[in-house]
Amino acid sequence: MPAQAFGFALFLFCYYAYAGTFSTYASLYFQGRGMSVAQIGVLMSLIQVLRIFGPNVWGYVADHSERRVFVLRLTGMAALVSFSGFVFGSTFAHFFAAMVLLNLFTSAQGPMCEALMLSEMRGDLTYYGRIRLWGSIGFIVTVMLSSFLMDWQGTGALVWFCGVLLVFVLAAAFRLKDVPRLTHAGKPPALLSVLRKKEVLAFFASTALMVSAHASLYTFYSLYLERQGYSKTVTGLMWSVGVVAEVLCFYYQAPLFKRWGAKRLMYACFAFGVLRFALIGAGPRSLGLLVLAQVMHAATFALHHSASVQTMQRWFGGALQARGQALYISISYGIGASIGSLALTRVWENAGPQCIYFVASGLVAAGAVAAALSFRWQR
Repeated sequence: MPAQAFGFALFLFCYYAYAGTFSTYASLYFQGRGMSVAQIGVLMSLIQVLRIFGPNVWGYVADHSERRVFVLRLTGMAALVSFSGFVFGSTFAHFFAAMVLLNLFTSAQGPMCEALMLSEMRGDLTYYGRIRLWGSIGFIVTVMLSSFLMDWQGTGALVWFCGVLLVFVLAAAFRLKDVPRLTHAGKPPALLSVLRKKEVLAFFASTALMVSAHASLYTFYSLYLERQGYSKTVTGLMWSVGVVAEVLCFYYQAPLFKRWGAKRLMYACFAFGVLRFALIGAGPRSLGLLVLAQVMHAATFALHHSASVQTMQRWFGGALQARGQALYISISYGIGASIGSLALTRVWENAGPQCIYFVASGLVAAGAVAAALSFRWQR
């Protein structure tokens, strides 16, 4: 077990408690403040857009300064100050500026913590899932608490609740200590030379397509359920079903990887993804189908995330650890989710809410093709 296992678990709990709650309900908050569906789509896409820039900027600073914990604390303080902007103003332009500033800092915190954790694990990912699951537990606890709070006090309570969670994120960062990086026997490979490899490009294309499909959830799932007549409490429960499945998967995944390996599990993730999104689009009135689809989150998110992290270790390590993790977040959750969110906004407006999930199913199928090419090209 890593020496800082408790510190990593605490930070991930607080960070994903904030990130999960805000991304789950911000669309409802913006709707309550008078934003249109198109404006909500743009505002929510900024969470992903800033993942293109934030992790790479702060990952570069962290790798070159070798003070990753200091950068983690700095971004935590800046995020808290930026979040205060939601207390003032109510126009689209104001919310746009606040989202840019806030996500410039928060987008870097998750990958930076994971880079620290991977450095301390020294390539042994046996305990990765059991530490990472605390992020999922933080998500489920606060998503449920905030759903009850908003049913009681309205969506305006979201801002104050998330502000308190950001204070906890900053406090958790002060428990962490820097970890010496793994050193290479020779000169470490240049980042661009790694990125030019066709198997690396295909890998990132596959993860970007998978995450772009999940933009149908991160951006629109809460609105989708509300349009079907479900309450905020039911919406919170539906999110919680997915995260409970995710937690169980993180906890028990080590023997799965030992038996089946990252490649086979990655293919299984894509197969479940094609089915999951098709079910959401086909059965919005059936709680049974929706619950079944949410259970598949164990494969389409938790298992896929761990398989991706394990696959990346063959290319990004040592001096490239933080930037490799940042690139994964930036390309997958930044570029992939941004394009997915904006494209699915147009599908929602032109073809209707259910169609976005059939499109998402197609994106997962395309991601499976890219993953197959990546594994084929790897030596």
